[in-house]
Amino acid sequence: MAEQQSFDVLLTVDKGIEYEQNLAGRKIAIIILRSKSNRLADLVPLAPECLVRLSAIKSGEIVRIGS
Repeated sequence: MAEQQSFDVLLTVDKGIEYEQNLAGRKIAIIILRSKSNRLADLVPLAPECLVRLSAIKSGEIVRIGS
């Protein structure tokens, strides 16, 4: 649905999405934010790397940020 709405990248904390979705032939890319929780305080430290990765990510690619 995000791809149909012309989104280029989907940001998610869903660590299982890469095993649930096949991105072959897709225009959308996915960035998975890995943190202790989905609380804003745990996600904010990942923002600088996320911004860097957003500038270079390609269609159909999955990028993992954090541990």
